[in-house]
Amino acid sequence: MMQPLALVFYERLMPGSQLVNRLQDLKYRVLAVNNAARLAATARRESPLLAFVDLDAPGDVCGAIGQIKADEDSTHLPIIAFAPDDRPELLAAAQQAGASLAVTESALAGHLPHLLEQALRVD
Repeated sequence: MMQPLALVFYERLMPGSQLVNRLQDLKYRVLAVNNAARLAATARRESPLLAFVDLDAPGDVCGAIGQIKADEDSTHLPIIAFAPDDRPELLAAAQQAGASLAVTESALAGHLPHLLEQALRVD
């Protein structure tokens, strides 16, 4: 059986590498991207099951989320955006850009399986 692919955009080693390791422990294949400008094109080309996006990174991260959601080939892609606990304005911006879920890093670390389930739920 093929492992599902998770796209992970991050530049900060923590929590990015920790998230990659946890996803691999949950049997996901992980493709890491470290440039916001490449995020939408990578999502379109690779067709991941879902994406994680670190909002506290250089570049137009929310713009990349908007591009993913505006593209008919990737508009369905669930995006879990995350930011440091002390940056709630980033979470609000991600939700406006189209992120499926916008959570703090502590919530991501503590509730990853539940967040995966919520993001992948088909309503």
